[in-house]
Amino acid sequence: MVLAGLVWIGQGTGVLSAGGSFMIGDPAWAVIGFVAAALGGLVAVREWRRGS
Repeated sequence: MVLAGLVWIGQGTGVLSAGGSFMIGDPAWAVIGFVAAALGGLVAVREWRRGS
């Protein structure tokens, strides 16, 4: 989830521009990517602390 969020941030900001995706250069995808990466990070930290 974190990796997908980082890719979406890259596409939304135009840093990752390989191919012809509709997501490239659209700032909304950068915001969505940030939210996804943050949520993925929170889940990872919660699971790590839980010690499963």
